[in-house]
Amino acid sequence: MPRVGIVMGSDSDLKVMSKAAATLEKFGVDYEMTIISAHREPDELIDWCRSAEDRGVKVMIAGAGMAAALPGMCAALFALPVIGVPLSGKNLDGMDAVFSIMQMPPGVPVATVAVDGAMNAALLAMKILASSDEELLNKLKDYREEMRQAVQAKADRLAEVGYEAYLNK
Repeated sequence: MPRVGIVMGSDSDLKVMSKAAATLEKFGVDYEMTIISAHREPDELIDWCRSAEDRGVKVMIAGAGMAAALPGMCAALFALPVIGVPLSGKNLDGMDAVFSIMQMPPGVPVATVAVDGAMNAALLAMKILASSDEELLNKLKDYREEMRQAVQAKADRLAEVGYEAYLNK
């Protein structure tokens, strides 16, 4: 059963939203992914959100650009956490989506990550799930340690070869 639901308003969002799926796969977290337009398919969105909990979904990741209605509608229809991924657009570089997702009315919260931040949305979803899943929590701790070691290796190399040689890898 999927524990995370990933939804986007258009297939043009898939390049970004696939990063959430890839991150969940890396950690072995089951998910489902679909395309539903909040503006063009409101009935389908209502059905998908209202039935998500019965399908096992514990957290939703909703990617949207421009008016970015999708994450807010998911949060209005789904009682568990929703994470909004504002998607960059050709006009306002995604800032329209950022403000739309961030400015939810009281009582309808949506967590928001960076523009095109689908990977971080998946990590946040897993942190939420890890509050009651020790195995996943340990995987996230191991991942954090891997990141720390990678940065330390870069710092060690910089100290060893100097900035010019480092830049001319």
